[in-house]
Amino acid sequence: MSSIKKVVLAYSGGLDTSVILKWIKKTYQCEVITMTADLGQEEELDGLEEKARNTGATKAYIDDLREEFASDFVFPVLRAGAVYEGRYLLGTSIARPLIAKRMVEIALKEGAQAVSHGATGKGNDQVRFELAAMALAPQLKTIAPWREWDFKGRADLMAFAKDNGIPVPVTKEKPYSCDRNLMHLSFEGGELEAPWNEPGPHSYLLCVKPEDAPNEPEYIELEFDKGNPIAINGINLTPAAIIRELNRLGGKHGVGRLDMVENRFVGMKSRGVYETPGCTIIHAAHRDLEGITLDREVMHLRDSLIPRYAEMVYYGFWFAPEREALQALVDKSQERVSGVVRVKLYKGQATPVGRKSPNSLYNTELVTFEEDSVYDQSDATGFIRLQGLRLRGYKKM
Repeated sequence: MSSIKKVVLAYSGGLDTSVILKWIKKTYQCEVITMTADLGQEEELDGLEEKARNTGATKAYIDDLREEFASDFVFPVLRAGAVYEGRYLLGTSIARPLIAKRMVEIALKEGAQAVSHGATGKGNDQVRFELAAMALAPQLKTIAPWREWDFKGRADLMAFAKDNGIPVPVTKEKPYSCDRNLMHLSFEGGELEAPWNEPGPHSYLLCVKPEDAPNEPEYIELEFDKGNPIAINGINLTPAAIIRELNRLGGKHGVGRLDMVENRFVGMKSRGVYETPGCTIIHAAHRDLEGITLDREVMHLRDSLIPRYAEMVYYGFWFAPEREALQALVDKSQERVSGVVRVKLYKGQATPVGRKSPNSLYNTELVTFEEDSVYDQSDATGFIRLQGLRLRGYKKM
């Protein structure tokens, strides 16, 4: 403890991190600098600097990281086609390494000896924050209050806040624990803790219920360059702006809702609802465009690695050498993935219905059912006999 003179804390201004700020100052007798990252959570960030200083921070950083988040973290995951356990698009998982990266940058700039976060000892985020910090600056210590203090729950934190003059607004208890950023919004807790219960109406925020979505479909055209979306309906936008606009369009049609029980890295199962409208559209369109631009064996090789890539992100190994090596393979595969996909948005579905690319490998003459001059169908006889050679030999045994 005595070696820690300055700490950088990932700070949201809520109850937990406000208490953590004051608790670190009292427990470690050190200086605390706060870092608040704007990742598109759409929460009011005005006044946070003043609140942090009033709670004891000597300096407060509030950084707009939305474009970096979209281009350097969300888009690489989408280029990889990564989904955890076949369904989850990793919206919370991929935000953590960027927050940790900025924490470390500030810690090194300010001469801090440690970083801190508000993640609990039950979840994945503690692992993600700390593995990222270890990879980027192994000399820094990490303070994880939820694994150190004696507080048992929210009531204890409220009492500490009252005793230490920390203003905590009295609000109606929210039914869910939520995490929001540009990519998604997650819901946990409340009725969702029972896997049999249907999600309640308050778990719909970014997306309308499919049954309440418009009765007429909407068609959009999404343009890609080397695996990255660059334009909607012919209008070029920044990475963050593309996600925001697709969130609006997808949410209007109820696209991007997921209700699943997943396996946390720490060992327990948890149930959550995720709303990821914009990136669900990107994922579907990107996958479809790969159908006409990727070589078969390149696609199949990449597909075989998707579960491993998704685990790396989910488990917190974003800055690990194996993820960086795999990203290089993914990005090499994306050099031809440029073109336009027409997507139909309707009642909770984002369905690609048309695709074109200057790099298309689709050959109409080869696949036509009509007469052609480029393919001799009798060639297939020898091909099939060679494929069946080992099978015939096996049966003879």
